[in-house]
Amino acid sequence: MKPPIPVITIDGPSASGKGTIAQLVAAQLGFHYLDSGALYRIVALATQQQNIAWSDAQAVAECAKRLHIIFENEQVLLNNKDITNDIRTEAIGKGASQVAVHAPLRDALTHMQHAFCKAPGLVADGRDMGTIIFPNAPLKVFLTASTEVRASRRYQQLINKKQAANYDDILQDLLERDERDQNRASSPLVMADDAILLETDNLTISQAVAFVLQKYQPFIQFSA
Repeated sequence: MKPPIPVITIDGPSASGKGTIAQLVAAQLGFHYLDSGALYRIVALATQQQNIAWSDAQAVAECAKRLHIIFENEQVLLNNKDITNDIRTEAIGKGASQVAVHAPLRDALTHMQHAFCKAPGLVADGRDMGTIIFPNAPLKVFLTASTEVRASRRYQQLINKKQAANYDDILQDLLERDERDQNRASSPLVMADDAILLETDNLTISQAVAFVLQKYQPFIQFSA
């Protein structure tokens, strides 16, 4: 009997750095990577293009079921069109947070997320990876930072991309996203009971990656 495919989940609030850290951990281990937040961004973009209100739960979920999504290297393809940059705008990020509250959409995307779990392993980041999507993952990390630090990081990220950015607006947006994520009825953002807390206010990316890899070491012999 083959051992189960190992999964590392990294959950946390917006702009906590979980995506960057999850990608680097996956690369170090040679694992697949799931950016679950990208799926909600894709849905936000697709519904916007089809003039579907982000508040219309059923229409949003039905739209998601019709989408053909491919993650290829560092590209994101929707119905064979490259939307890699389109889904990374602040406006679509806000839309993703709004559509993510809908239970029908979260149900529609569950099977899609499970399909990413392939040998030799998976690193999945999001908000409910360890609590809902992969509850049996051997290693769960809840990665966070203060709202002010997260806002500063997002501000610098946008400036580096030569995009317009206002720190106060970003801070307010993160506060609103945290409120929606933590209080939604379906799959709220919470730390799994068996997750390890990783606060990154005073950590570099390299230090955070090293922390996750170190915590995964005891599980390697069981997934070999």
